Amino acid sequence: MTTKSFAVTALSAAAILAIGGVALAQPAPAAKAPAAKAPAAPAALPVTHGPPLANVCVYYNARAIANSAVGKFVDTRLEQIVKTVNSELSAEETAITNEYKAIETAARAPNADANALKKRQIDLEDRFNKFRQKAELRQREVQATEAKARQRIGQELDSVIKAAYQQKGCSIVFARESFLIANPAMDITDAVTAGLNGKIQQFTFDRERLDQPAPAAAPARP
Repeated sequence: MTTKSFAVTALSAAAILAIGGVALAQPAPAAKAPAAKAPAAPAALPVTHGPPLANVCVYYNARAIANSAVGKFVDTRLEQIVKTVNSELSAEETAITNEYKAIETAARAPNADANALKKRQIDLEDRFNKFRQKAELRQREVQATEAKARQRIGQELDSVIKAAYQQKGCSIVFARESFLIANPAMDITDAVTAGLNGKIQQFTFDRERLDQPAPAAAPARP
């Protein structure tokens, strides 16, 4: 199934964390050359199809989901979840970066306490490592949430595809992703999308929580 990519923001503070009490400045980003202007896409050539093959059907799963109400709802909800996660991580990243800058400023003071600075730096590195683990966990949670939501759509689609298959009198259905072109008269994708819209348009789901302890197993009966 073709899906959007929903990823949390990557942490940039790693490159400025100090190691062993030595402050490492981030290198300035290299200037980027202006992107070359892409050539204009050629005009699509008109296609003349041969006669449709009797009882042979075509189905484009990605298009059916993308054009459905529930597919659009899932994309929007996932974007909301990612935005919330990124907001949470961004606040923590800002706090870590600010503490690094404060340590760097304190280290330049004439009367800087080396032991106190060393402790602050160790604490900051520990804080960063925990934050990095949290960011990786949130990414896995987003991926698990998306997979579960897509699986729900797939379950709803099963009966809808079978209904469209029977209504069209298909003897076989080919996935549109497996070939280049086919007579649109054999395509049941729009019928599947309409059937899915009539069956479900949205459902409630939240971010999966992978850090929750697993429920205790029920004691075995004697």
